[in-house]
Amino acid sequence: MSPRWTPDPNVRRGRSVVSNLHAHLVFVTKYRRGAFTDPMLTRCEQIMAEVCDKFGATLTEFTGETDHVHLLIHYPPTVQLSTLVNSLKGVSARYLRQEFPDHIQKYLWGTHFWSPSYFAASAGGAPLAIVAEYITNQKRPEPTQESDPATRDRAIQNQLPPGPQGPGFL
Repeated sequence: MSPRWTPDPNVRRGRSVVSNLHAHLVFVTKYRRGAFTDPMLTRCEQIMAEVCDKFGATLTEFTGETDHVHLLIHYPPTVQLSTLVNSLKGVSARYLRQEFPDHIQKYLWGTHFWSPSYFAASAGGAPLAIVAEYITNQKRPEPTQESDPATRDRAIQNQLPPGPQGPGFL
């Protein structure tokens, strides 16, 4: 007896889509200033997990150093990654500035917390060389007379009922 197939728990199923989207994100503090402490990173992880939940996404992994954080996010195809990133950065900056004002003021000034740029990479899939080979090896149908556009158009016109004749009609 063959082993029973079990579905991948990471695969998301919707009404008309099956997806498994992961993104590796890196956010850097403004001016690359080392503003983070361990309690701040813990709170930042909690905030970002809550934001992800509101988008229907999952914060799979999180870690950081004094001047940047790494996130691995599993998200649905209905979520635009740039919108999620803007919310993650905006909400976390607001809460961290409210909860750690004295510490952050030593490292960052003005209203900025994060650098405006970020790093994003797709993750969790097969390497590009494998995907390219898979696509290349797909069996393409052989060209036939029906695939010729002129022949195909004549065949379609022959199937249509006769229409009105005269000027202004095709």
